[in-house]
Amino acid sequence: MILKRKLLESYKLLIIIPLIITLLSLGILVTHGLEESVDLKGGSITELTLEKKMDQTELKAFIQEKLKIKDVNVISIKGNDATVQMGSDIQVDEFARALEGTAKIKSYRSVGPILGKEAMNQIYWAVGFAFLFMSITVLIVFRNLVPSLAVILAAACDIIIALGGMSLFKVPLSLASIGAILMLIGYSVDTDILLTTRVLKQRKGKITERAIGAIKTGLTMSASAIASMSALYLVTVFLIPEAEVLSNIAAVLIIGLSADILTTWLMNLGILRWYLEAKS
Repeated sequence: MILKRKLLESYKLLIIIPLIITLLSLGILVTHGLEESVDLKGGSITELTLEKKMDQTELKAFIQEKLKIKDVNVISIKGNDATVQMGSDIQVDEFARALEGTAKIKSYRSVGPILGKEAMNQIYWAVGFAFLFMSITVLIVFRNLVPSLAVILAAACDIIIALGGMSLFKVPLSLASIGAILMLIGYSVDTDILLTTRVLKQRKGKITERAIGAIKTGLTMSASAIASMSALYLVTVFLIPEAEVLSNIAAVLIIGLSADILTTWLMNLGILRWYLEAKS
């Protein structure tokens, strides 16, 4: 308890740690970029029935040799079923001839570069509008510039750290992972509003005591969400590898929710404490 109080009282340290992590994440994002899924960059995803026993490395090398392309990713092989992703737009009949005697095509889905570009534009608009309306709502609810900006800043840092984690751990940018980013905005605002409401509107106790009460509730919420997403990630990676969409959503939320613990209970709390002390 004494350690908690001392940490809460050193609000300058609370603010700077999440900002440093955000800047590092931004650096990773700028340096390495994000890997885009087929839905966004164009290409194809094909489900195959293997006629010969092959592992992922052998199948990848075989397709690269036959089709003379480098951008091939064998997502999974389960029994005789394999899922292959290719960045190049290959004609299905050409692919079928190349696989003759080795595998048969069960399903083939191709996305052209124009559709991929249009999907990216829609993603930018969706995330931008979601963040804009969230910011307006926060400003209306609190009607106080500094606490509102602290909530908005925490949400922005959560998104940047999540994108940096996606770049670091090679989680592809896809329609599914963008859905997770939108969910993360909601999760972030939940904990930030909990903290801001408790600290600003409760009259009993000192700032530190009010903050500790909010931390207990908020950390329980975050821990529950992270635990459920971790379970989903482990199940999809080790038991259902073909459910890549679910594992991507879980990975983004685990990174973002972990970041939210820092941005809410360190940075946002530090800004609120600085604001209240300056005001008094």
